[in-house]
Amino acid sequence: MPKRKFRQFHRPKGMHDILPDEWPYWRKIYKTLSKLSEDYGFSRIDTPILEETDLYLRSTGEGTDIVEKQMYNLKTKGGDYLTLRPEGTPGIVRAYIENGMIGMSQPVKLYYVGPFFRYEAPQHGRYREFHQWGLEAIGGSSPVLDAQIIFVFYIFLKELGIKNLSIQINSIGCKECRPGYRRALVAYYKYKKAKLCSDCRRRLGINPLRLLDCKNPSCQNLAREAPQVLDYLCDDCKSHFKNVLEFLDELELPYFLNPHLVRGLDYYTKTVFEILPEEGKDLRQSALAAGGRFDNLVEFLGGKPTPAVGGALGIERVISLMKTRNIRAEKGKKNQIFFAQLGDLAKKKSLKIIEKLRKSGFSVISALSKDSIKSQLKIANKYEVDFSLILGHKEALEEKIIIRDMNTGIQEVVKLNDLAKKLRQKMRRRKRV
Repeated sequence: MPKRKFRQFHRPKGMHDILPDEWPYWRKIYKTLSKLSEDYGFSRIDTPILEETDLYLRSTGEGTDIVEKQMYNLKTKGGDYLTLRPEGTPGIVRAYIENGMIGMSQPVKLYYVGPFFRYEAPQHGRYREFHQWGLEAIGGSSPVLDAQIIFVFYIFLKELGIKNLSIQINSIGCKECRPGYRRALVAYYKYKKAKLCSDCRRRLGINPLRLLDCKNPSCQNLAREAPQVLDYLCDDCKSHFKNVLEFLDELELPYFLNPHLVRGLDYYTKTVFEILPEEGKDLRQSALAAGGRFDNLVEFLGGKPTPAVGGALGIERVISLMKTRNIRAEKGKKNQIFFAQLGDLAKKKSLKIIEKLRKSGFSVISALSKDSIKSQLKIANKYEVDFSLILGHKEALEEKIIIRDMNTGIQEVVKLNDLAKKLRQKMRRRKRV
């Protein structure tokens, strides 16, 4: 009988495995963003990975790349149309409305972190499944909130060790003043249609602001000479933007005005921003964090008129930049030791001893499936621990254990009851050396 062949499976195109040697970066990022979010008064919220498709059609905009090309849509057996979330804000606003958060003290400041999905051509820094950390302040119109969200993202990147950052910022006006700017754009592009890409020719009649966000080189060249939105702002939008910039000045943040920054989502109003590494400030795909104000979205999705501002940061892009700049991720937990055993009795007692050490504040690495001391200590060397514990048959009978200094090779036999105390003493002495 011929041997059955099994097909080897591969991860879906554009998606990636997060392997154990990458987790120090993720651990450091999650730890930093959680503490920073909560220090600034943002509370954690988690929304479903699947939402109604219409939520994104109505909020993100039918003329956007996300809706037109990038959404993962499905129809359930019950006939519902659902979409894997391509971004975070619509789901957060839906949750705000549905759960009656309008009755809470305003603004409601929320943060989220998790996976998102967009069907687009995979490239460096862009995956079809990616992870974002987002901040939203819903129910506040003050420009101080715009500045604070920009500042928190900036501080987060600095705390990770990422320096030489640049903030691009613009105001795209509101429903009162944007129609005038829209007319000016249409007039500018009217006799330049032949030089536009096919997407921009179609968008000219739907949302001409999107032409400023096009990645096509020919369209970018035309955008440089296009009318600037700052010349068309109403008094309220001018005042709001002026105050945002004054807050950023007070914070001494390195920003510069980009009059053609519009972002790729239809719900933005007034402030829009991007935070980029200095070496990538002229590259459209290098933004680490981005966002802006969305004062009409809550009402547009069925709630009461409610101003809001927010943004999101791409975790994979941050990790990629950390690696490029040789910024080291945090290593394993402090007080990390290796536990080695020899013989059946020692192996049986190992799990209980390891658990006692964990409760005493130690992080214990082991290779209990191995029997050879040599092979176990070889693994200990790979983890670069300062101390290894060795439990043999004799030590197990006598309720003792060997502490081995992995740097000097010196060993000491101690009672199991004194183990945690002895380890702490040795670690303190090691730190003082």
